[in-house]
Amino acid sequence: MANPRTIEMNMPNWQNLRAARFLAPVLVIAWALLSTYYTVPSDSVGVVQRFGKYTATEQAGLHFKLPFGIDVVTKVEVKRQLKLEFGFATREATNPYQVSDEQEQRQAKSMVTGDLNAALVEWVVQYRIEDPKLYLFHAREPALTLRDLSEATMREVVGDRTVDEVITVGRQDIEISALERLRALSKSYQLGLAVDQVQLKNVNPPNEVQASFNEVNNAQQERESMINVANGEYNKIVPRAQGEAAQKISVAEGYKLKRVNEAMGDAGAFTAVLEQYVKAPDVTRKRIFLETMAEVLPLVLNKTIVDEKITQLLPLSSINNTPQEARK
Repeated sequence: MANPRTIEMNMPNWQNLRAARFLAPVLVIAWALLSTYYTVPSDSVGVVQRFGKYTATEQAGLHFKLPFGIDVVTKVEVKRQLKLEFGFATREATNPYQVSDEQEQRQAKSMVTGDLNAALVEWVVQYRIEDPKLYLFHAREPALTLRDLSEATMREVVGDRTVDEVITVGRQDIEISALERLRALSKSYQLGLAVDQVQLKNVNPPNEVQASFNEVNNAQQERESMINVANGEYNKIVPRAQGEAAQKISVAEGYKLKRVNEAMGDAGAFTAVLEQYVKAPDVTRKRIFLETMAEVLPLVLNKTIVDEKITQLLPLSSINNTPQEARK
């Protein structure tokens, strides 16, 4: 005969079953309530999928959706500035596509220029998510695709230029050309990404020729320094010579103006005398004679006045004065 205590222990606990039947709907309702709303951060948007199909893009704030996984929300950081690094790596990067392993870094930075020389190029691509729908659904791994496009674009741009342009004077032109090309490719592939900047970091020749390149670079710097010194001497001497030339020209023009004015004055005086002479020739002739004699006689040491009516010369000792005495 079975033990009554054993039969009691084998019987189900009806109280626990009733509690479980009561808690199950409560848990389902709580889960449904908790899954009907979501919050989108200020730097993001929420991409809503209903049964896997895109339905809407919600802006930052509190929103509601259908529960039980019917609506799935993916938060995309559209206002965050992202970047890709080539040839080097920043530690503790939050973007998984920002850096690559050491082997890929060495391969990415080693490039061949248009004149068949080698260069080690390090650069950064800054981008952001512009279209969340294209970013999530149109292309697989859009950030990785952008990374491959960036490397191909930089190799193409560097391959069109000489090593001197890549290392020295052509850096800005390379950045602009690579940015335009990368933007066009990103738009063509419909990645949903906007490329904001392409920036060259360190551009150096290979380590094997680094010493020779440094010598050439030092020679170029010395050349530029000598050119700057020569330009300084030029800027110091030429303006002074130009000033002296301008001063001499000004003096010459003043002398020219003076001589012209004097000539015009003499011509005017002669014209005035001529006008008076035409009116009274005898009187004008006598006045001119007297004025001339008044200027000439004081300069003569011995003076003798001759009259056509007398037969002998008349000495005038009283007027035989020296030119100095006459001037006094």
